[in-house]
Amino acid sequence: MDGEAAKFIGAGLAAMALAGVGIGIGNIFSTLMASIARNPSVQTKIFPVGILGFALTEAVGLFALLIAFLILFT
Repeated sequence: MDGEAAKFIGAGLAAMALAGVGIGIGNIFSTLMASIARNPSVQTKIFPVGILGFALTEAVGLFALLIAFLILFT
């Protein structure tokens, strides 16, 4: 029974990274919108960088979720 409890604790700790990912994505898009609102002419230069930041941050979240599932189901 102790091993099963440790799995749940480990999966919960791994899933805590998802909160940081949510904060990071919100920060990326809020900064992106504020930058475009201040200077709309730079949208074509800033938007791809914002999408790249979103994709990399989302990848970290997917890896954290994968680790949590691996801990639970192995």
